[in-house]
Amino acid sequence: MLEAPFIGPLIVASFKKNNGMTEMFRNRVIPEAPMFKPEFPSQDPELGVFTLGEDASPIDRVETALKCLPRSDPSSGVTADPSSSFRYWKIRDFAYAYRSKLTTPSKVAEQIITVIEEFRYDRSPTPLFVTFDPNELRKQAAASTQRFEEGNPLSVLDGIFVAIKDDIDCFPHPTKGGTTWMHEVRSVEKDAVPVSRLRSCGAIFLGKTNMHELGMGTTGNNSNYGTTRNPHAPDRYTGGSSSGSAAIVASGLCSAALGTDGGGSVRIPASLCGVVGLKTTYGQTDMKGSLCEGGTVAIIGPITSCLEDAILVYAAILGSSAATKISLNPPPPSLPNSLTDKGEDTIGSIRLGKYTKWFNDVHSNDISDKCEEILTLLSKSHGCELVEIVVPELEEMRAAHLVSIGSETMSSLTPHCEDGKNSKLNYDTRTSFTIFRSFSASDYVTAQCFRRRLMYYHMEIFKKVDVIVTPTTGMTAPVIPPEALKSGETNMQVSAYLMRFVQAANLLGFPAISVPVGYDKEGLPIGLQIMGRPWAESTILRLAAAVEELAPNKKRPALFHDILKTD
Repeated sequence: MLEAPFIGPLIVASFKKNNGMTEMFRNRVIPEAPMFKPEFPSQDPELGVFTLGEDASPIDRVETALKCLPRSDPSSGVTADPSSSFRYWKIRDFAYAYRSKLTTPSKVAEQIITVIEEFRYDRSPTPLFVTFDPNELRKQAAASTQRFEEGNPLSVLDGIFVAIKDDIDCFPHPTKGGTTWMHEVRSVEKDAVPVSRLRSCGAIFLGKTNMHELGMGTTGNNSNYGTTRNPHAPDRYTGGSSSGSAAIVASGLCSAALGTDGGGSVRIPASLCGVVGLKTTYGQTDMKGSLCEGGTVAIIGPITSCLEDAILVYAAILGSSAATKISLNPPPPSLPNSLTDKGEDTIGSIRLGKYTKWFNDVHSNDISDKCEEILTLLSKSHGCELVEIVVPELEEMRAAHLVSIGSETMSSLTPHCEDGKNSKLNYDTRTSFTIFRSFSASDYVTAQCFRRRLMYYHMEIFKKVDVIVTPTTGMTAPVIPPEALKSGETNMQVSAYLMRFVQAANLLGFPAISVPVGYDKEGLPIGLQIMGRPWAESTILRLAAAVEELAPNKKRPALFHDILKTD
């Protein structure tokens, strides 16, 4: 009906009018000039950081990142009593096991292949992967094993298994974007830049992970390949669109995965699956080689089981493109150096901004209460000041983000849709596209005028606080309706709850991270979001480390696989 002549445009127009978009975009004059991509005022340098050389190799950056991490004894984790409290294996655990010859990358690869084939994670109805090649995995693992046998591992990331979202190029796998046809019109000749940087450090790539088709949804539903299930509750969604990436990490199959985040697509599934998801500053990572390349709201970021692994992967993949260096003039990237001594004094100086009315706008009080508990602990343990703020024009921000990401999506995909591919898309993707096509040039320019105004509002807030804290999502993992598995689902209420707190970081380009802080009454994970000023990754990573330390112990997911068995 939405695609039908005459009646379709009438339905969309009514939908937009009832949701206030007509009033917002057609009946208002916005005096600010448009800002067509994030533009940041100059920022004071962060204190207590290791500066990473812009031209340093990924290996050198990872080596610097290791100096930021707390001292640990990996042997105590690898040889710990299996009956002790649950924790995920960290990257340093794998590195220790390889160096100590307790196992090899090839042995771990065989463990992973066995699990994937036994649980059918590479096929419908509950796939984690869109593309998985066990022979390619064995080839990479054998090369890493040989480097360890010769005593020449490339870095702490050598032999570490990483999964790549299906909208990021990872040669020789095709990039389908969760569709049935994208690989037919777009070939993959080499790795995306962040993937190439990880490969240079010795990372081993498992394959291409499942996702919401073309990133056009927040649940992770995909009727083309099957819908990835939440490891904590298989009858529930993982969140999206980086659904497979988050589920793979949460289920223990690998330490890290890459996702893209254009509207919370790293942070939402990380929160719903109880892992860490980092959205970097716009321009901090090079997007070349992804389907999101050329947009103004999306980044490539890591999803990991713990904060220290996020730091290591971030150190490897960061680095602006040449064009970004010219247009945004980013400062040299850095990492917090105070994690080595727990950084109490530095953490205590961080001012936390909280807009209570917005913070409490959640589906269940379990979410806001659990996040509030962590903020109280931060104040008591580290002396962090909690500052009440007001974030103006939240509805305008959500609408401006929708128009921006929708217009950018149609700009890149319209040639394919007009060439007959539109009918091959899922119904929920086609529903989104009918709405996106209704946006006019005037709507797009107005959205960019809102972007400039909202940037001003937020930079004024950042004069009073260092970070803005919210729940990551307004609800925990939603139940998967059985009928949605076959034909998809468009549920605007669920999408609104899942995206409630994430869009500012995308529209305005700010760094943000989701950190697990506990569980609701049904045992479903809850995430806290920390959003910082431009280029302030060190600040949010430092605070996230403190949150992770204060958060309750993690629960073993219902679907979990221990692939580092050293006995």
